[in-house]
Amino acid sequence: MTRAVLALGANLGHRAATLRAAVDALAATDGVTVEAVSTFVESAPVGAVPDQPDFLNAVVLVRTTLGPHELLAAAHAVETALGLDRSTKVPDGPRPVDVDVITHGDAELDEDGLVLPHPRAHERAFVLGPWLELDPDAELPAGRVADLLAGLDR
Repeated sequence: MTRAVLALGANLGHRAATLRAAVDALAATDGVTVEAVSTFVESAPVGAVPDQPDFLNAVVLVRTTLGPHELLAAAHAVETALGLDRSTKVPDGPRPVDVDVITHGDAELDEDGLVLPHPRAHERAFVLGPWLELDPDAELPAGRVADLLAGLDR
């Protein structure tokens, strides 16, 4: 079993209910065991799309027998089941749900639409804070999650 970190976000509809449904759907996925779920945190949207609602975010630690691309496919299946149409998704735009693979073990990939670790995780407090809550010793190639988060707070 490989440990993976997933980040969830939603800014449309019943955000908390959607995040809970995403966790339940992940837990029901063959080859995925949910180990821990962070508290939900609210964050302002990041990116170039103005005038959209704030996001509700969480981090989920899982153990999985799925490979990185299989886990990404499972994350996309959860998104689709909860109302995200990837064909019309606007980058950085509003969405009913987003499930990102942040890490998959120690894998470092940049292939077939999957970059691991997630290329912007180290600069996103809404990922680092909830992740730190679940794993105080967590690390990314850019550094310890605690140090990265502290650097963002400065």
